[in-house]
Amino acid sequence: MTSYPISARLLSLDIFRGITVAAMVLVNNPGDWGNIYRPLEHADWNGCTLADLIFPFFLFIVGVAIVLALHKAKEGKQKNIYTKVIKRGAILIALGLFLNLFPLFDFGHMRIPGILQRIGIVYVCCALLFLKTTRRFQFWMFWAILVAYYLLMNFVPVPDFGAANLGKETNLAAWLDRLLLTTNHTWKLSVTWDPEGILSTLPAIASGIFGLVMGYIVKSYDKPSLNVALRMTYHGIIATVLGMCFHYFFPINKSLWTSSFVLFTGGLATLFFAGIYWLVDVRKKKSFLNIFVVFGTNAITVFFGSAIIAKMCNIEWILQDGVNLGIKNWLFQTFYVPYIHNPYLASLAGALTFVIIWYFILRLMHDKNIIIKV
Repeated sequence: MTSYPISARLLSLDIFRGITVAAMVLVNNPGDWGNIYRPLEHADWNGCTLADLIFPFFLFIVGVAIVLALHKAKEGKQKNIYTKVIKRGAILIALGLFLNLFPLFDFGHMRIPGILQRIGIVYVCCALLFLKTTRRFQFWMFWAILVAYYLLMNFVPVPDFGAANLGKETNLAAWLDRLLLTTNHTWKLSVTWDPEGILSTLPAIASGIFGLVMGYIVKSYDKPSLNVALRMTYHGIIATVLGMCFHYFFPINKSLWTSSFVLFTGGLATLFFAGIYWLVDVRKKKSFLNIFVVFGTNAITVFFGSAIIAKMCNIEWILQDGVNLGIKNWLFQTFYVPYIHNPYLASLAGALTFVIIWYFILRLMHDKNIIIKV
């Protein structure tokens, strides 16, 4: 990983990324996993909560950032760009695999898919699409992926189970995960399938392409403009409505990353980004949102670092009342439970504390003019 000085960037995108990353830290680190407010939990299967928006929002941001960062390379003004793209994707995948191995390093039961792995794959695919194909081709590729995935999941028979279906363990994506990954290398909480599995990565690439399309809109004007915000709002409304309508044929489902999920979350991401863009870049009303810049400019740092620290804090080595506790659980039981009697509020307070700690770490990095990138 390399450190870079902070340079001129699209502030609204950094803020959008920062809000998304801060929300991720909040969702991933409750004080008590048994007491979580419903919006901060993932939908059990079909449906969409606030927590379910975080990952597709991040992939959308990846797509927008590709257009802003690689437009000079597309014009032939950067050398070795393909090597750099593939290297960055490989590093993201390697970091994701390291997180899955840490701290036990049990290669025999290592989960192969993961969030950083999917981000790396989506980044490489979307960056190469941006560099090598036209905007029109990317638009039609987006729709081709959504239609193809719909047909695969709804009409291709599932070996050993019969007719196509969208059940947790009996759908085509779950079968493919078991076939190629085996149950030793899937998510330990599901075992027989993986929410970042092989087949569902295909529509995740479409989420990145959605960001590419919106990135073109942002780049179509030389300076921030109300017209950009209005155009994004228009597209966001259409995509959201289409996703809600498509839900009745192919339910909105994050674990399967259904085509309706791509449209619905892409539409909401566009609307949210349009609002921030209008406030921050067009109206210059940014003071109350500036706290999120530090999260947005060091997104991978906080993602990787928070995951490592959380895993270390969950190692059980403190003996209390005959029970082994991790540092996190001990702190929660000692400083939150006795004083906050609502278990859901106590759990939220624990998560917010983790977010605040990371804010000060990232604030210090930002003040020293440092961004850590892969």
